[in-house]
Amino acid sequence: MMVLAGMALTVVMVFGGYTIAGGKMAIVMAALPFEMMIIGGSSIGAFLVSNSAATIRHTLSDLGRILKGPRFGRQDYLDLLCFLYELLRLANSRPAQLEEAVEAPGSHPLFQRYPKIANDPMAVALICDCMRASSMNYDDPLQVDEVLNRDLAQIEHRLEESSEALSRMADALPALGIVAAVLGVVKTMSSIDQPPEILGKMIGGALVGTFLGVFLAYTAVGPFAARVKAINDGDLRFYALIRDALVAHLQKHSAALCIEAARKSIGHEVRPSFEQVETAIRSLGPNLTVAA
Repeated sequence: MMVLAGMALTVVMVFGGYTIAGGKMAIVMAALPFEMMIIGGSSIGAFLVSNSAATIRHTLSDLGRILKGPRFGRQDYLDLLCFLYELLRLANSRPAQLEEAVEAPGSHPLFQRYPKIANDPMAVALICDCMRASSMNYDDPLQVDEVLNRDLAQIEHRLEESSEALSRMADALPALGIVAAVLGVVKTMSSIDQPPEILGKMIGGALVGTFLGVFLAYTAVGPFAARVKAINDGDLRFYALIRDALVAHLQKHSAALCIEAARKSIGHEVRPSFEQVETAIRSLGPNLTVAA
């Protein structure tokens, strides 16, 4: 809602101020389709040339999330904390069952109880790789932390591809606006024998190109890139929570302490309270993988 409100406010203030100051929208509207064709078409073409197919698909997917926001909300973090609590208790009490879980996460009851986690390949890979290393006695917390940090860096790189692609497009739009304006001036110069009132309209139409390039860069594509980056940064915290809990487990802390340490790393806007986590864990009841 705030995204739509911000876009509407920008359009109203820019064009409203222009109109109130005496500007004529007819000139802008007459030139807009052609300038949009030049600027929009060339920017999309450059975007396709400069990015891989995977990045293009990722960017289009992330554009659809601008209105939806981050994938993970407070309830998702609460579910993840409960899942990790069960997983760590399983690791402490029944290592053989833990090995079954990490070798076949898709069919294990623990993962099936948390479908959003089970259906996230990056989350499953982080969890299973770490717990598999622990079962192989590769349990030095510092070494595992280093490995998990490298995995998170790869996830971060993947998540940031779309925002970086949009940022590059935003940087290019003002220059493409100048290209459109120059072409408009070339067109105007070919009609230099026309009366001043006609030349004035033609020059005004040419300048719409410069305006449109800057306008799209700083009020649309640039903010979209920043919004996508903020959303993906929020998603990255979800995976960082997994690292924090698992590294704390390798330091021989209790499951409850690992979960609390991980909970405190969550951003305030989506962090469940201590009481909420405690209530959720108590409510697991007979679904708990192992007895207390």
